[in-house]
Amino acid sequence: MNILMVTNTFTPHVGGVAKSVAAFTKSYRRLGHRVLVIAPEFENMPENETDVIRVPAIQNFNGSDFSVRLPIPGFVFASLDEFRPDIVHSHHPFLLGDTALLIAASFDVPLVFTHHTMHEQYTHYVPLDSPQLKRFVVQLATGYANLSDRVIAPSQSIAEILQGRGVGTSIEVIPTGVDAQRMAQGNGSAIRERMKIPLGVQVIGHTGRLAPEKNLQFLAEAVTEFIDCHPKTHFLVVGEGPSRNEIESVFKKSAMDSNLHFTGSLKGQDLVDSYHAMDIFAFASKSETQGMVLVEAMAAGVPVVALDAPGARDVITHQKNGWLIDSDDPAAFVSALKQASFLSKEEQEKLQQALQQTAEEFSMNHSVERSLALYTTLSSGQPCSKETEDSLWDSAMRVIEEEWKIWENIASSAEAAFTDDTRDV
Repeated sequence: MNILMVTNTFTPHVGGVAKSVAAFTKSYRRLGHRVLVIAPEFENMPENETDVIRVPAIQNFNGSDFSVRLPIPGFVFASLDEFRPDIVHSHHPFLLGDTALLIAASFDVPLVFTHHTMHEQYTHYVPLDSPQLKRFVVQLATGYANLSDRVIAPSQSIAEILQGRGVGTSIEVIPTGVDAQRMAQGNGSAIRERMKIPLGVQVIGHTGRLAPEKNLQFLAEAVTEFIDCHPKTHFLVVGEGPSRNEIESVFKKSAMDSNLHFTGSLKGQDLVDSYHAMDIFAFASKSETQGMVLVEAMAAGVPVVALDAPGARDVITHQKNGWLIDSDDPAAFVSALKQASFLSKEEQEKLQQALQQTAEEFSMNHSVERSLALYTTLSSGQPCSKETEDSLWDSAMRVIEEEWKIWENIASSAEAAFTDDTRDV
């Protein structure tokens, strides 16, 4: 099968969407499918990529670590004529997402859309952020989902939210899986030694982009409060981003600078080892659509303390494989950290069994099987004669019709955003 992936983020970007696209692409190729990825240019991107088309883009848009694509060059469509996709899989409703719609219409093949992100929680990267803009983004993503042939939600929580927002397209719940076997094999001592973390101390860890939507000030304040009572505890932060200064400020204010360690962005075995350097994984984001890093931590045998939010609640069962905190009260978060720190041997054994079971449930192999089955079902409904009978006129008319739908979606989303001031986001 020829699978076209269209995404606004891809390697070397280290966010969840980029990791998801890269993981599925690698797995599909290993099974013999051809996968072509269309993605923006990024700084320090790999050289001589195979079956990856990069489009020009503005880097680090408005202080973020995202890139914004520029108009699509003609060579992209020439490459697609040679590739001839059987399915188009879009990973964003904006920017290159529109391109995915037009490509699917041009080749008369199904469009699958994965709703990876709660986009309204990222509008602070856009000038003139406002409640109206958040509503516009929600409506635009909902309209895009309804233009797709099938929607994938990374978790049941997100599927329910999308249905509540008016997505009528059939929704499949398929999380991004993890390589549990690989994540289970790490050397935490190597990372602790590299970061000069003293022997015999407890390590609370966090992995992810250090960005405002990740609620990192709350997390830093909760961790420093815990360290205040348990000074032989250090905080290991894996990732990079604009909120690093925010974390540093909280620790400096608490005179705990020496207990804070930043690794920067890690990948490969270094990333696996970083999880094994942690005793507890702490997570406070409310913007996730799936608990990908939470499952990675669990696969490494690390219990998780997180705020009860979409994504996290689909992975964590409270006091079985982790702790879910149902409020923004730092004291409640600290209390959960204490519970995770002082378990009996019997409790630790039960916890490890639960962590292993969760990791197996969210395996990459299982997710890949479900995604390929969905592709096969959708593509089998397409006419077999499209290559010989499809005329340039038919293709052009489908593209024009899809362009009209895109603009209609934008117009209706704008109208809903600026006329309905009572609707919650």
